Amino acid sequence: MGDTRRRGVVALGITALAAPLTLVMGSTPAQAASCTTQTGAYQKQVEKFLGRPVDGKQSAADCTAIQAFQTKHSISPNAGLAGPVTWGVMDLMNKQKAVGKNPNKAGKCPTNKGRIACVDLTLQLSWIQDGKKLVYGPVAVRTGRNGHETRTGLKKIYWRHIDHVSSLYNVPMPYSQFFDGGQAFHSVGISVWAPPGSHGCVNMTKSDAAKYWSLLRNGDDVFVYGRKP
Repeated sequence: MGDTRRRGVVALGITALAAPLTLVMGSTPAQAASCTTQTGAYQKQVEKFLGRPVDGKQSAADCTAIQAFQTKHSISPNAGLAGPVTWGVMDLMNKQKAVGKNPNKAGKCPTNKGRIACVDLTLQLSWIQDGKKLVYGPVAVRTGRNGHETRTGLKKIYWRHIDHVSSLYNVPMPYSQFFDGGQAFHSVGISVWAPPGSHGCVNMTKSDAAKYWSLLRNGDDVFVYGRKP
């Protein structure tokens, strides 16, 4: 690849990867909202998830527990209502936990590529496998929101930058590994369950992103499939 083309690819990666920072910077509520007394549509399910007494009726203690969960995962408004967004995050967590250590049970991620990073958009999970052997994961990830979906298909890591910094917001994005037109694995400073999602990148916790960095190299395959709920 010539110098001009290389600079173009790098610039594309920097520009596209900067986009999720609008969510990083603006998705965490500034302060807890006043607690609601309203019983939510998913009251019983949320109570059960949080280990609260399951009676289907909102209480002050229920609201405090729900509000703490919403604040931790940047769910807004965080007024303690057991609504569809809050239950959606909890339901996804339950489904992710149920996968256990066999994320490729259905065989949707290729097993004939050697080492490959798999991304299941439906379950918001990623892992690294070598043939049929699980190398690392599965780990929860945060992929593209509606209109900025993480693109599906077989890709390859083409550029890595361990200390990547957004040129637009001057915010660090550590362990960046680009695999498709600016979309990349990288760590994020908020919950990986925070809705609505990134602008296409695959967000990970710092520890998971660091492990991916140590296991993957330029030219390694990445396979993205499914559809984000």
